[in-house]
Amino acid sequence: MRDMVLASANKDKLKELKKLINHGEIVAIGDIIPGWDIEETGLTLEANALLKARAAAEATKKTAIADDTGLFVWALGEAPGVYTARYAGEKCSYLDNTKKLLNALNGERNSNRRASFQTVIALVTPDGEEHLFHGVVEGVITENHSGREGFGYDPVFFSTELNKTFAECTIEEKNRVSHRARAMQKLNEFLENIS
Repeated sequence: MRDMVLASANKDKLKELKKLINHGEIVAIGDIIPGWDIEETGLTLEANALLKARAAAEATKKTAIADDTGLFVWALGEAPGVYTARYAGEKCSYLDNTKKLLNALNGERNSNRRASFQTVIALVTPDGEEHLFHGVVEGVITENHSGREGFGYDPVFFSTELNKTFAECTIEEKNRVSHRARAMQKLNEFLENIS
């Protein structure tokens, strides 16, 4: 499994995953099939990750990986959860999502702003072999945006391990503790064991 296709059009995600992979190369599916897209209809992170990876493996005849990531906020009944990327609606921006989140938490105290980022990475081979890898990081949603690095909810996700928002971290700092890094570490261990 030296070369894998990433079932995502998100350039930020691709950039982050390329820094985290230890075995083989990741190629964006859009570089193989321009305009490729699939609707995320799953009700869980696992279902969406598998849906994307299965479709990419079938379309390219290559081993595919896909991740689905959710932000789970306690005060909001673990929302936005599986709808994290489209919390403010289809085709919304990162800023639209974070503004909606901060408005939803307006007036909530720190203890109620607890959150976790959760990532599930699915690996699917062309012959149908499937594996899932999970990663979780705990934190708190800040009251304001802080920092200029990262993407998505990074400016409002305060890592309790790093004592700053993900957007205030270097990519190296974030990759030591992030949800995606933890899931990728498990994927790397799996790939090492089968190589």
